[in-house]
Amino acid sequence: MLPATRRSLLHRVAVGQRDGRTPSLVGAVVRDGALVWCGSRSMIEGHAPDADTQYRIGSITKSFVAVLVMRLRDEGLLDLADPLSRHLPETALAEAGTAIGTAGADAAALDAAGLRAAGRLTVGQLLSHTSGLASETPGPWWERTPGDLRPELADVLGIDPVKHPAGRRYHYSNPGFALLGALVEQLRGVPWGEALRTEVLEPLGMARTTLLPQAPAAGGFAVHPWADVMRPEAVQDTGRMAPAGQLWSTAGDLARWAAFLMAGRDGVLGAATLEEMRQPAAPPEASDMDAGYGLGLQLSRRGGRLLAGHTGSMPGFLATVWVSPQDGVGAIALANATSGPQVGAIAADLLAITADAEPGLPAAWRPADTLGADLLELAGPWFWGTNAYALRIDAEGLPRLGPLTGQGRATRFHVEQNGTWTGREGYFAGETLRVVRAADGSVSHLDLGSFVFTREPYDPSAPVPGGFPGWH
Repeated sequence: MLPATRRSLLHRVAVGQRDGRTPSLVGAVVRDGALVWCGSRSMIEGHAPDADTQYRIGSITKSFVAVLVMRLRDEGLLDLADPLSRHLPETALAEAGTAIGTAGADAAALDAAGLRAAGRLTVGQLLSHTSGLASETPGPWWERTPGDLRPELADVLGIDPVKHPAGRRYHYSNPGFALLGALVEQLRGVPWGEALRTEVLEPLGMARTTLLPQAPAAGGFAVHPWADVMRPEAVQDTGRMAPAGQLWSTAGDLARWAAFLMAGRDGVLGAATLEEMRQPAAPPEASDMDAGYGLGLQLSRRGGRLLAGHTGSMPGFLATVWVSPQDGVGAIALANATSGPQVGAIAADLLAITADAEPGLPAAWRPADTLGADLLELAGPWFWGTNAYALRIDAEGLPRLGPLTGQGRATRFHVEQNGTWTGREGYFAGETLRVVRAADGSVSHLDLGSFVFTREPYDPSAPVPGGFPGWH
């Protein structure tokens, strides 16, 4: 990395630590799958934290839980459209209705009501915060109290946990991820933290990401809002709510996580599933149209860039991981203050400084080793009515159809084994393209979800709906 870039990055961290009035702040940058820069500032001269210092990462934990759930999905053990009651016994029993004895009947009935409501929600709704579940547990505040106050799932839900119609709007829910953690435990037969360690952390080399702090670890502090004084914050084991925000990690480990979020890893989760997780699954709120949510990942548009990752906060700590797959760059910001430093903006700025100052080189163009004649004959111009399109085939044999002018719908395609193509994005995502041939075997037209594309505008030899006889 160029010295000027390093200086700009360190300056951003220094300003963030000073203006945010945090005891310490660590920033890091990932590029091309590796940690390329890490810098920090501390209130104690000569004792700045490094890439191996643990901080509590709060809700970034949710992205780890989401990866565990998507692994289950990819293995065929669940579907995102499944109701929770299909897999989680507590909610399934509540759905069926349980016999309640005289003693404690009222409490049991109330618990069953909350579990019954949760059991109707789908796995995908919980992942995307569109389930309508309450944002928080019934009191006392789960982040600041021991988890043994909420020993059962019913204790994190309360009497009436659903606040909005399921699937209608984005409403962030910490209890929703407690339910997903319980789902992982049920299907794996081990605590979710154990599943995370063996299935994700160890394969990714993230030995410094743990449920409880391990030295060296930063202490968390509350800084007085009107005076430059501070006091330590207590650390709680949040029990059932741990999947919502329990983890501790380091800049070094989160650099590995950022690289994984961009490219996936064989044996953990494939690149296609990570791309799916980064797609919007929840509508943005009207008050912030530049923010969104995928499947366990926050989305943000900053300076023209689309970022994915997650922010996190717990008493005494703030954290953010952002990645920009288009740039091949990710950034991390970690602070040990309850409030103050804008770690989301700091991480986004670190990413932008790197991507703008030292843009990555695109992969060199290389021709395909071979392409089938059936694909080559389809390459070139096509017309939807009078609108000119081009079909191009890349070196991997993947087609892309897009307008030759600035107006029209474009998509890439995945080639299926039966010879059809499936749209991958935009208006035509999931739609099927069929190559229709005439009686003599020549190509008549392309049928894309009933849209007819022909070699000539309104080709009279093809069944163009609403067309007219040829131009000649």
